[in-house]
Amino acid sequence: MARPKTFQLILAGMAAVAVAGALWVKVGQPMMTETIADKIGQGDYALAATDGTTFTQETLKGAPSAVFFGFTHCPEVCPTTLGDVATWQAILEEEDGEQLRVFFVTVDPERDTAELLDDYVSWVPGVVGVTGTPAQMEEAIKAFVIYARKVPIEGDSYTMDHSASVLLFDRDGKLFEPIGYQEGEARAMDKIRRLFAS
Repeated sequence: MARPKTFQLILAGMAAVAVAGALWVKVGQPMMTETIADKIGQGDYALAATDGTTFTQETLKGAPSAVFFGFTHCPEVCPTTLGDVATWQAILEEEDGEQLRVFFVTVDPERDTAELLDDYVSWVPGVVGVTGTPAQMEEAIKAFVIYARKVPIEGDSYTMDHSASVLLFDRDGKLFEPIGYQEGEARAMDKIRRLFAS
């Protein structure tokens, strides 16, 4: 009589171990190995792009991409970064026959309409402007783990304080590496070339 019960307990224990193992493989292990970098750019945002498309996390898939958050009234960081992007694109085209997809995402949706953004980025090859409602942009800012804050200035105007890195994404839409503000042409090109080779 004791033997069948013991056998049943052993079987139940084995089944519990199998279920726990399956849960670990499906849920536990990915959670342990997933980093913050794996989550950057992932989210339920849907924004208007100046090329007429909708910018979502799926947009980052299929080809190497760069994402930069800024605004059209930016006095220094944004125009300097766009100048850097123009230089990278010229080198990439001339030396590698490539062009990097670049998305300039506004942190100032109250002023940055699609038309204004399109005019602002149109001089740099491969750059698409991205905007949306304030609520939509807040979702995107959270998804990309970006810092952005409105700063009042003289009169009733304001400027925006924001993160200044260019975020590189691989063909799977995963964060590859950031390029820091004014990091230097050689280092930036090394990162971009490694991105294309990955």
